[in-house]
Parts: sequence; structure tokens; C-alpha cells
Amino acid sequence: MTSPAKTEHRAPLLTVVLPLLNERAVLDSLLRELAHWQAAYVEIEWLFVDGGSVDGSRECLVEAGVPVIDAAPGRARQMNAGAAAAAGQWLLFLHVDTQLNRAAIDALLRCCRHAGPGWGRFDVCLQGRPITLRLVARMMNLRSRLTGIATGDMGIFVHRELFHLQGGFPDQPLMEDIELSRRLRRHSWPRCLAARITTSGRRWESRGVWPTILLMWQLRLQYFFGVSAERIARRYR
Repeated sequence: MTSPAKTEHRAPLLTVVLPLLNERAVLDSLLRELAHWQAAYVEIEWLFVDGGSVDGSRECLVEAGVPVIDAAPGRARQMNAGAAAAAGQWLLFLHVDTQLNRAAIDALLRCCRHAGPGWGRFDVCLQGRPITLRLVARMMNLRSRLTGIATGDMGIFVHRELFHLQGGFPDQPLMEDIELSRRLRRHSWPRCLAARITTSGRRWESRGVWPTILLMWQLRLQYFFGVSAERIARRYR
């Protein structure tokens, strides 16, 4: 009598880490999109990291049967907690208001399969009413290519071993993506995938496009010249 065949369980190629805090308003559409991607890409693990939501975000995810872990509030801490719990060889850190598409996912998976340990990001387009957001997105993509610095809304991806080798995200309230990019850039220049992801333009719409651009450039220059992330975060908020 032959023994039943054992089911082979392979570790996922990629873990998508999604930090959130009080994002209940966007979760219904996000979960519908997620169900589609889960069915289409079995080699991807999806992992939410809640930083103490009080608006029902965590309960919504649990009810939907989606993996969610708890972490101390703060995007850097949440992403590091997600990375520690991830099973994938590669990590993609994604904002919950950023939308993937098939072209972007396929491009990233090709990179994960065939490239050596490294890191990178996507080109972005910004979703919103002001037509100037198209210019903002082009400026963001060009700036990143010239400087080798990626921001979180561009979907930073990195090989897990390289991420841990660089110490993960620094425990600071702002500019954690800039600081991680600096460290990773010493290892290699980022792979800038031309496939575009769509991220929310609500930050620019709420504060005004040009005032937001001016503020962000001022804050980044301050950080470049050594102003602490804590002081910059107070001004930003």
C-alpha cells in the first residue's frame, strides 16, 4: 500500500508588507483588489502590519481572513516587524493607498527571479484631480533615477538578506525611507522599474501641490544637512 503523496510547501518568492494605521476607509477596495492578486500570484505573501488602529481597520482585516500582525506605532517599526515575520526571499514595502497592476507585479517578479540580491523601486503616477500631479510624478521618477534615492510611495523592494544586513529601517519618525535608500545605495544602485504603480495624491491635494513640493524639498535639504528626523517630523506634522 503506497503512502499518500506529500504536499510540497514552498516559501513565497515575495512578501508584500503593508503598514497601516486607521485606514478603514480604503480597506474595502483594497481587499477586493487583494483577492484578485492572491488568486493570480500564489508565489506572493501579503502581510498587513497594524500600528494600533482604533477605527476598525484591524477587525476588518481579521474578518476578511487576511494575515495581520501588531506592531508599535510608527511606519519604520511596523515595516521592520513585517520584515521579521515575512517568509519571502524578497520584500516589497507598500503603502495601503498605493495600487499595483499586473505589469508592475510581473516586472517585479522577473527581477526577483533573475536578479541577484539588490533593491529598487517602481516609477509612480499620482492619482488626483490637479493636472500638475502628472508633473510631480515625473519629477519624482527623474529625481530618484538621478540620486539613487527612493521614497516609500514608490514601493521599495529589497532582497531580505540585504535588508537585514543593512539593519532594516532606522527607528525614526520620518525620512526612514531616505535613510534606508542611502544605506542600500552603498551596496548597489536601485533598480528603477519603468512599470508604474499608482499612489494617492491626497497629500498634495490637501496641502496644495506647490506648497507641498516646496515643503518636501525644504525638509529633505534639512535632513541632508543633518537636522534630526524628530525635528523634521514636528515641522511636517
